[in-house]
Amino acid sequence: FPYPRIYPEQYAYMVELKRSLDARGHSMLEMPTGTGKTITLLSLITSYQRAHPAMGKLLYCTRTIPEMEKVLEELKVLEAHRDELFGQDRKDKLFAVGLTSRRNLCVHERVSQQTERHLVDQHCRQLTASWVRERARGGGS
Repeated sequence: FPYPRIYPEQYAYMVELKRSLDARGHSMLEMPTGTGKTITLLSLITSYQRAHPAMGKLLYCTRTIPEMEKVLEELKVLEAHRDELFGQDRKDKLFAVGLTSRRNLCVHERVSQQTERHLVDQHCRQLTASWVRERARGGGS
């Protein structure tokens, strides 16, 4: 845990998460806004993954881009803390990728100028569909 103090609610959250992970079951936990759910979850699950490599990957989904950015920032804090504890040369560093919509990722000028989601999707498909790529390679009429 990368912060100097862990709140009782966070500790209780970790205990319940670990219980679910040990049982290979599901868990639904609720905590109020601002109580450190994200860092608590990331700290426990990524530590559990290191202790149980067969567990597999963590897929963390968020509803909004700011929420995703918050998760990635918390991962940076967590990794910096682990670097301080275990050294920067450790082999178990986390790899995280934030994925978002075409509207936020597309670098094509014509697509990125669109403001409506359905137009972004439409223009992107017109440029990237398999039949478009095939025609560009000279395989289509």
